[in-house]
Amino acid sequence: MFGCMKVSMRISMSPGIQTPVTKTQYPEASVRKKNEKAVAVQGSHLLHPGERTNSEGKPVVNAILLTMPDNEFQAVRPHLQFTDLPQRARLHEANQKLEDVYFLNSGMVSLVFTTRSGESVEVGVVGNEGFTPVPIASGFRRSPHHAVMQIAGEGFKVSANVLESLLPSSPALHTMLHRYAAVHGLQVAQTAGCNRLHDLEQRLSRWLLLTQDRVGSGLLRITHDFLATMLGTDRPSVSLAAGVLQRKKIIEYAHGSVKILNRKKLETSACECYSLIQQFNGELALR
Repeated sequence: MFGCMKVSMRISMSPGIQTPVTKTQYPEASVRKKNEKAVAVQGSHLLHPGERTNSEGKPVVNAILLTMPDNEFQAVRPHLQFTDLPQRARLHEANQKLEDVYFLNSGMVSLVFTTRSGESVEVGVVGNEGFTPVPIASGFRRSPHHAVMQIAGEGFKVSANVLESLLPSSPALHTMLHRYAAVHGLQVAQTAGCNRLHDLEQRLSRWLLLTQDRVGSGLLRITHDFLATMLGTDRPSVSLAAGVLQRKKIIEYAHGSVKILNRKKLETSACECYSLIQQFNGELALR
């Protein structure tokens, strides 16, 4: 159905990787600069974050909404409801009917699996490169995971019913959603293996890198308790792992926040899962 569709989609997912960061040189500027790169639409018109808006004039920063062709964006534009997304807001629950789809402008969503006994672990993350809930792309109206705002932000909400009604006449958007869903599935699988096979210091480093990539800042507002839930461990273990990174002058931890001091060393501390996940993200580039 989509064999002849050609969409140019360039999404920067690895801000700040090429520039080592010292204690006095934080990555916010380089991350922001990369996040503000133009996104090409069908190889012709260049769009920058904020050049498109919803019907209320709220700027669009989400990469998928920026990349879709003009005619398809105009169809979805009236249905984009701007919404603030505070930290720990629940966007959808596990195994309940999915009512809305979120396209983030900023912040980060964690997809969390919770056992019957109440134990939880993060299995995937979504930033302004994508959307949630991902199963909507394939017509599923339930997810085994719940979605929680890990880092506060904002974005656009669209009724799942409305989006599904638009997809038959929006082949480029349909293709983008399917491709993102496939890449995200690879991320989830890699994260599952990482949680089982790698030590906590490596996993924490991987998580901090993925989070920084999506929020564009070296200062992450997050507590050890919440990190413990996301990494499927306990707070003392997270404190020990964070303490090791702090003694190496890779991060600085204060109550309720983690500051990345040296990204290059953090990449070295992470397991190979970070680079593999980034390779998956690179597959989002359509040629």
